[in-house]
Amino acid sequence: MEVLQLSVFLENAAGRLADVAEALAAGGVNVRALALADMAEFGILRLVVDDTERGRQVLKDAGFTVGTTPVIAVGIPDSPGGMAQVLRALGARGLPVEYMYAFARQHGWDAVLIMRVEDQAGALAALRERDVRVLEPHEVHGS
Repeated sequence: MEVLQLSVFLENAAGRLADVAEALAAGGVNVRALALADMAEFGILRLVVDDTERGRQVLKDAGFTVGTTPVIAVGIPDSPGGMAQVLRALGARGLPVEYMYAFARQHGWDAVLIMRVEDQAGALAALRERDVRVLEPHEVHGS
């Protein structure tokens, strides 16, 4: 099952990331995970939030250019080698990862990898064949 991520385009200017954080806070949207990639003049902020549609609308209303992107979330052991199993499963099928970010939950729980792969269906099949735990949206968003 795919998780929806918010992708926000930000100009590289002081305070713009804070503007996003404040807009989400004012809208009651909680951030679960994020990654920021910057270019010379702009950046792409990728967010997994507790309520994707509300987060999208809050950011749109605040004047941000925002879209949603399907990503895959997997639970891996929070120990050495957990990520390697996921990457080997994809590599064995020739499925390159476009981007990836991760977060750890409470001590003793799985870590979570969020990834974008061009062939999402093929990636899901490859992961399930190797018994990688693909997370359902409610397990990531928390709703």
